[in-house]
Amino acid sequence: MTNETTTPQWVKSSYSNNGGSCVEWAPRTASTTGIVPVRDSKNPGGPALGVPATAFAAFVAGIKSGEL
Repeated sequence: MTNETTTPQWVKSSYSNNGGSCVEWAPRTASTTGIVPVRDSKNPGGPALGVPATAFAAFVAGIKSGEL
């Protein structure tokens, strides 16, 4: 049986543009494991980074506020 933990459903970041700088993440995996998988959409078979959900949330908040 396949589940979200073993087969993430990737979502492209709304902040990615069409210039080739695309990032994808798997939000449902994050909600079940506490780890946010992040990968380069140009290389879907490549490695994914595992970022703690609290750190990822702080990063996103910094981007949205213009702090980063």
